[in-house]
Amino acid sequence: MRVGIARERLRGERRVAATPETVTQLTALGLGVLVEAGAGTESGHSDTSYTDAGATVVPLLTPGDVEIFCHVRPLTPEFAGTLRPGTVTLGLASPASELATVAALAASGVTAFALELVPRISRAQSMDALTSQSLVSGYRVVLEAAIRFPRFFPLYMTAAGTIPPARVLVLGAGVAGLQAIATAKRLGARVSAYDVRPASADEVTSMGGTFVNLDLDAVEGAGGYARELSEDRAVRQRELLAPYVAAADVMITTAAIPGRAAPLLVTHDMVTAMRPGSVVIDLAAETGGNVEGVLTGQDTQVPTSAGDGFVTLVGMQDAPSTMPADASRLFAKNVANLLALMTADGAVTPDFTDEVVAGACLTHDGTIRHEPTAAAVAAAVTGEN
Repeated sequence: MRVGIARERLRGERRVAATPETVTQLTALGLGVLVEAGAGTESGHSDTSYTDAGATVVPLLTPGDVEIFCHVRPLTPEFAGTLRPGTVTLGLASPASELATVAALAASGVTAFALELVPRISRAQSMDALTSQSLVSGYRVVLEAAIRFPRFFPLYMTAAGTIPPARVLVLGAGVAGLQAIATAKRLGARVSAYDVRPASADEVTSMGGTFVNLDLDAVEGAGGYARELSEDRAVRQRELLAPYVAAADVMITTAAIPGRAAPLLVTHDMVTAMRPGSVVIDLAAETGGNVEGVLTGQDTQVPTSAGDGFVTLVGMQDAPSTMPADASRLFAKNVANLLALMTADGAVTPDFTDEVVAGACLTHDGTIRHEPTAAAVAAAVTGEN
């Protein structure tokens, strides 16, 4: 069976779904690998490096060339409609927002695996792309903040005077948030962090941060993610967070709820209460944003309420692509490890009695297997009618 690795078409996407290292892994399983010319260029991998690893480089990869298609970004409905029945796809699918593509995959009889749906269990950690890419994002957002912040992050004591450390506030202590805490701490900032999950306090402390306890008594949802707060509790949360936001020089927001829009943690008024020169980086901008008024992929200058300057509000877009080499290294291993789980004697044969395979499967044999997505697609079709 042949595995296809295409060049990503979405503007700005620099990652690739396989590296020469994972090509070697896949060919050892008895699979053939076709790589579209230039697929790995942005992440530092030449066509020759793929050929040397055992892949066949083709000028243009078409759906009919392969039985398995690996990708980074979600497929388009148009492309999904060209896939042959029985084709296996693996990659990020954003099922909650890409309903048209999901419907097209099911209609085409494609067996699609969404890496967002990989169960968060120990056995599946090596296939968990959300975790691997969040690691990259959490590191990168701190660098983006440091570039825009007009002062140093660390404490400096000099003959000309003392420069105090920057005060960084991180909202959301998942993988991205914890990496942001660790990176800001390494740069010398004074870091505090908040998460609605009480269990995250120890993790924040282990990374060198100070945990902000608002006593909201929230609980964890499935997979260790935070459960969405009711509207009245969300309002109370923002009220309690307001003084911590105002005191921060840099704020990084990372809160996300799988399959839902990002929760609103910070209002416009909370941003304007920050000091001039402060920086806010919203890592959740692509899913609606944790900060009111954020624009995906843009920097916005927000006037302070005192009228004495501006706060820079940054809507991060595709943060892992800003570090394509290491992001691709991790992502490609996630893809290859999931493929390896389903491969025997050179054939990809998904075993749906395996909880990892079953959990990650989005569509199969003309049906949408992920129940929340199936319900959303059905509701969308009903609404159209």
